[in-house]
Amino acid sequence: MRIFAEMEIPTPRDVLETIQQPAVFAGKAGKQTLGGIGGMSLSTLNAVGEVWQLFWSVCVRLATRRWPLKLFMEQMYEIGVKSIGIAMIASVFTGMVLALQLAEGLARFGAKTYVGTIVSFAFVRELGPVLTSLLVGGRVGAGITAEIGSMTVTEQVDAMRGLGADPVRHLVVPRVTACVICFPLLAIFANVLGIGGGMLISYSELGITASYFFETATRSLRAEDVISGITKTIFFGLFVALIACRQGLAVTGGTEGLGRATKVTVMVTLVVTLISDFLLTKILMLLL
Repeated sequence: MRIFAEMEIPTPRDVLETIQQPAVFAGKAGKQTLGGIGGMSLSTLNAVGEVWQLFWSVCVRLATRRWPLKLFMEQMYEIGVKSIGIAMIASVFTGMVLALQLAEGLARFGAKTYVGTIVSFAFVRELGPVLTSLLVGGRVGAGITAEIGSMTVTEQVDAMRGLGADPVRHLVVPRVTACVICFPLLAIFANVLGIGGGMLISYSELGITASYFFETATRSLRAEDVISGITKTIFFGLFVALIACRQGLAVTGGTEGLGRATKVTVMVTLVVTLISDFLLTKILMLLL
């Protein structure tokens, strides 16, 4: 009884303050979280708006001004020719691995003769376009942002505007058009090499002749399969070029900002390619 008598009885105000403290802390944390989400959403919407504005500027210049042929050819070499190596290695070895996996799995059900059909279908509709766009897009996007971003940081873009030159026409239009043309060409190249890699493994591991593999691979393909895969790469090239050019033109903060913009370009182009792949696949399945 003495112990209870010595205990200090909390007042109603103390109880109320004790209850209020967690609520106030949760409120501040929630406010900061909502503020962060809101700021990120506004930043994302602003970036989407700038990319759309850049796309419209490119369309206007292509429709109203002379084609910058020399700059376009330089970008075709930088984006297309210099990406052949990475596209070749990725497609050949992916085709070989896919054929190896299918050979083991299909042999259990006595269906190893379908290796050519599955390899060609998978490459033409999905693996060739997406794999090429992911690998080439990361390389090309980072290069475009670094090149244009360094010109922005050193105020060369402002100097172009001061001299009356149009940065969009000289910097953005050649890169966007080159990406839109090179990505489908690289995807066709990757399809052929990937199916060739699958053919090589089918012959060496399963004893399937090249003529039989080629016959089964081409017999199951339809024109819609080829059109679907190639159409997606046109959009992938457009997205990668526009995002990379926008990031390069919006660089601030010197070399540190340039490095940050390059990383963001690689991450955003990968995410946009994967998400747009699903959406484009669904749309093309409904249209074709």
